[in-house]
Amino acid sequence: MNDTIDLIRQKLAVLAPERIDIVDESAQHAGHAGAAGGGGHYRLIIVSGRFKNTNVVGRHRMIYEALGEMMKERIHALSISAYAPDEI
Repeated sequence: MNDTIDLIRQKLAVLAPERIDIVDESAQHAGHAGAAGGGGHYRLIIVSGRFKNTNVVGRHRMIYEALGEMMKERIHALSISAYAPDEI
């Protein structure tokens, strides 16, 4: 597992996830303009009770807030699927 994925997991721990799957898709985007800056492309599936009664935009905001500066430096693109436990 790479350091960025480990750090994403650590930062998202504040959301008390019941499930978290992160896939590094950076290799699929080699040569992409954003990849030149060093930021990776990741796919995230996260299940957390904190998402209950929160819409998709609110869930994404919670995730972006938890990741903070990583979204400007280590992550160029993040595909998010965020669910409350009763939605799975």
